[in-house]
Amino acid sequence: MSLMQVSRRVDYALRAAIHLAQREPGQAASLAEISASEAIPKKFLEKILQDLIHAGVAASRRGSHGGYALTRSPSEISFKQVMEAVEGPIALNVCTGGPSLCSVSPTCGMQHVWAEGQRRLVDLFAATRLSDLLPAGGIGGGRPAPASRAVAREG
Repeated sequence: MSLMQVSRRVDYALRAAIHLAQREPGQAASLAEISASEAIPKKFLEKILQDLIHAGVAASRRGSHGGYALTRSPSEISFKQVMEAVEGPIALNVCTGGPSLCSVSPTCGMQHVWAEGQRRLVDLFAATRLSDLLPAGGIGGGRPAPASRAVAREG
């Protein structure tokens, strides 16, 4: 069965960006740390991080405290920005890019459905900020330790 789904590249980019969002402002995370924590192959992650740097979403630093960090607050970075940094403009279907891209657009009864789906999808991704997915404590502290997760579930 073929499903409409987000690519592995986009999934990994969002996971890496959320990982960086969990850091204190200005605190970098190493490639190895992100890779291990998010279960992303290092070589693939390296390419993704380069795309995020090129798009101005992340920056890299050299040195003993080097690594990768977000360039802005997690509240200023949307899912849409991360997704488009690694794959270009979001398109639900070829016809949502304009009538010239689809030979049947003028006679297609589905075009309005695709266009509305596209609008809603892009609006959702643009409105969803990395900060929306941070733990209740907000920036810093990373993910809760396993013991604190168990306590939270029991309470």
